Amino acid sequence: MLPILQAQFAISASAASLSVSAVIIGMAATMLPIGVLVDRYPARRLMTVGACVTAAAGAVCALTPSFAVLVAMRAVQGAFIPLLTTCVAAWLSRTLPPAALNVAMGAYVSATVAGGLGGRLLAGWAFPPAHWRYAFLTVGAALLAVTFVVAPRLTDTPRAQELRASTPLLRVVRRRPQVLAQLAAFGAFGAFSTVFNYFPFYLSRPPWSLSTATITALYLVYVAGLFMGPFAGRLGNRFGNGIVMIGGALVLQVALAATLVIAIPALLASLIGLCIGFFTIHAAAVGGLNRSLTGERGKANALYTLFYYLGGAAGIALGGDLYARLGWAGIVGASLALSLLPLGVGIISYRRAVPGSWLSKDNHET
Repeated sequence: MLPILQAQFAISASAASLSVSAVIIGMAATMLPIGVLVDRYPARRLMTVGACVTAAAGAVCALTPSFAVLVAMRAVQGAFIPLLTTCVAAWLSRTLPPAALNVAMGAYVSATVAGGLGGRLLAGWAFPPAHWRYAFLTVGAALLAVTFVVAPRLTDTPRAQELRASTPLLRVVRRRPQVLAQLAAFGAFGAFSTVFNYFPFYLSRPPWSLSTATITALYLVYVAGLFMGPFAGRLGNRFGNGIVMIGGALVLQVALAATLVIAIPALLASLIGLCIGFFTIHAAAVGGLNRSLTGERGKANALYTLFYYLGGAAGIALGGDLYARLGWAGIVGASLALSLLPLGVGIISYRRAVPGSWLSKDNHET
């Protein structure tokens, strides 16, 4: 939808991208307070509030003639989305045994992939480009429907002991598993979001000159992420999340370089590689983090998601200027630089992990 917004509101590509980055800014502003709430209140209540506000803000996006109002409502959506995402991750971590968490978190990552793909296909295929506003209404209705089916079934386990043993936020941030997971998330999503935020502009212009429908179809590469989430979790159980993260980062970097080749087969292969690499890193990082937790799951997952989206915001903000100055080569260069973070985290974790640590092979075999 970004090129459509650019044309209809007569704004620049970087301004149109505010409709994406505003969500990330909103999430960054509320992530930590929501993490505290998730540790204290039932997930089903928080999810219901999050879904209602997010859907209502989407309805305003669909109706407003003002781009400034649209961006503001997108920020509101971002502020309340963590009531959904953080609740789910923390609930899984509280209710599942440690041996099941790697695969469960991989499945959680795959669910986010399906949501991202569904939203893009809905906006690009279900409605004509000029009728993008209907997508906001449809997605909001779907969100409400799913939430009211799922939320009542999220029965929390007793966690009074966790609440009595509340850990200060600074201590949570300084935990080694937390630091490593946050760095990996920042770099991986920064690289991924930069590419996928600007490639509609890149592909809609020469030498590609692809239509909106064709660009939308390319988002079907997200399907690769549906399979990589649980698969990466199983690989992490067998080999350790450190080596899985290294492999994901290397695949991501090769795929980034391949986007420079002006040929449809190379483009398809590179986009599939981007999805495989990114979702492998993401599943390994979030799975490893949650396996290390014994409490403060809301705070820990909120911090992880905060750095995840801060990486995306940083990549999008940096990418706008680089794309204007250097074209697609600037986007690739910035993404490659960001991808060094998860690669470094994977290498450090693999080399320095000891029995019982979050990324060691021994830990996953016990």
